[in-house]
Amino acid sequence: MIHALRFSKGLLVAAVALTASLVAFNNLADYQTNRLFVTHVLAMDTIFRDSAIHGRAITDPALQALCYWLIIVAEAATAVLCWVGAFALLRAITAPAPMFSRARKWSVAGLTLGFVTWQVGFLAIGGEWFGMWQSAAWNGEQSAFRFYMTIIAVLIYVSLPDPVA
Repeated sequence: MIHALRFSKGLLVAAVALTASLVAFNNLADYQTNRLFVTHVLAMDTIFRDSAIHGRAITDPALQALCYWLIIVAEAATAVLCWVGAFALLRAITAPAPMFSRARKWSVAGLTLGFVTWQVGFLAIGGEWFGMWQSAAWNGEQSAFRFYMTIIAVLIYVSLPDPVA
């Protein structure tokens, strides 16, 4: 039973790693399309016309590109940390409880970074600060929500101690 739960934890972290890897890869493979998304959110050019927050817009292309690269780096770092964490968990399946517990550190780091990237980056900053929720065309809140809720669920599950046999 304990080995099955530990395997499950490693597998779920690998699933998050795969998703984060694909997101980062797609941001590079389809750079212009995805950069356009970030550009519109930062420029706030599709939010409600009468919105009082238009003054927050970032329209400098260099600054927009920097923001986009920060997102890609955070997504890629999430993927790397989660892959390292998944393999560490899977290698420690049969290890004593304290060793398995220590093997979680990479997963916890990756899952935490992923949560912060999507919750803070997309919901708080994109959604609330830049008013992304007001845009019918450039609103990534629902997808970010799905991803960070998955990540937080996996983080909670991975953090649970082994049951007493």
